[in-house]
Amino acid sequence: MDIKGLDYNTQREKLIMPEYGREIQKMIAYACELPTKEERLKCAQAIIRQMETRNPLLKDNTNYKQTLWDHLYLMSHRELDIDWPYDISGADKILSKPQPMKLPKERVKLRHYGRLVEELFEKLKTMPAGEERDALTFYTANQMKRDLATWGHGSMDDERVANDLAHFTDGIIQLDLNNFRFEKLTSTDEGKNKKKKK
Repeated sequence: MDIKGLDYNTQREKLIMPEYGREIQKMIAYACELPTKEERLKCAQAIIRQMETRNPLLKDNTNYKQTLWDHLYLMSHRELDIDWPYDISGADKILSKPQPMKLPKERVKLRHYGRLVEELFEKLKTMPAGEERDALTFYTANQMKRDLATWGHGSMDDERVANDLAHFTDGIIQLDLNNFRFEKLTSTDEGKNKKKKK
């Protein structure tokens, strides 16, 4: 749709750093066209002051001036010919994208408990009886109960945790619910469960 007199952002040049806005981009394009290095540098310094006001959160960083000059360099399409007051050799790293993360190949069987709890089940199967295994059983059972409360998969009662723990450790870990005491769930854990049920 082309309406005479209307100028849409979709028809304009794409902004390199949208957080500064189109006006800053236009100022930088103007600075690139100035005839002398002195004029371009003076204009660049004025643009940097404007960039500071547009992106005040940068001031929280210790080297925010360096970052501003790096941004100016990138927004000028690397064409602004001035004596740079800061080293801009590392500026291109700002726009580089990180390598994609590799996802684990094996599937998580118990999604409501997660991979770490699955690993704890395997660890509990191989541990000899004793205080160390009892402590790990305590932490695992409490984490299972928190996970059930968070993800709201059916009941989160103590019997379900005891049954799941026995089942997934091949019967090696048996919780005695008459003697075993779970940690009290925090209000945030219970609140998450209530929201899911609604």
